[in-house]
Amino acid sequence: MTEKTYSNGDVTVVWQPERCIHSAKCVSGLSNVFNPDRRPWIDLTGADSAAVIAQVDQCPTKALSWRREASSKDAAVQSAAVTTAASAVSPDAVSVELLPNGPLIVRGPHTVTGADGKSVQRKGPSVYCRCGASNRKPFCDGTHTRINFKA
Repeated sequence: MTEKTYSNGDVTVVWQPERCIHSAKCVSGLSNVFNPDRRPWIDLTGADSAAVIAQVDQCPTKALSWRREASSKDAAVQSAAVTTAASAVSPDAVSVELLPNGPLIVRGPHTVTGADGKSVQRKGPSVYCRCGASNRKPFCDGTHTRINFKA
């Protein structure tokens, strides 16, 4: 999977374009940082690291993720915090979310069985097309926005 990284020295944002469904949560939430009309489209000087992290955490498909660029001491503290947070949520928990006029998002491990009977294990999150126009079926490619899909 292709990854593009953007860093401000404190935090690095990772973007995986293949996962992006163009929900625009990043753009609407923090347009000083996320602007698709600009190149590069992510400019981490537009807000402080805490605001960037909070916005990236709202990405419904996890096409955007972040990592802290920290000293070894800070990394140990961060690792302990992540371990504590991860233990609070069962790794086997599955949740399903319908985005308004958009795709279905399944978070957590699940199995997808195609019309041919073949099954594929997914770790999640996975984003499934509801509009029927995706070129990556059963996965969403963001076409619902272009065709003005209404659920």
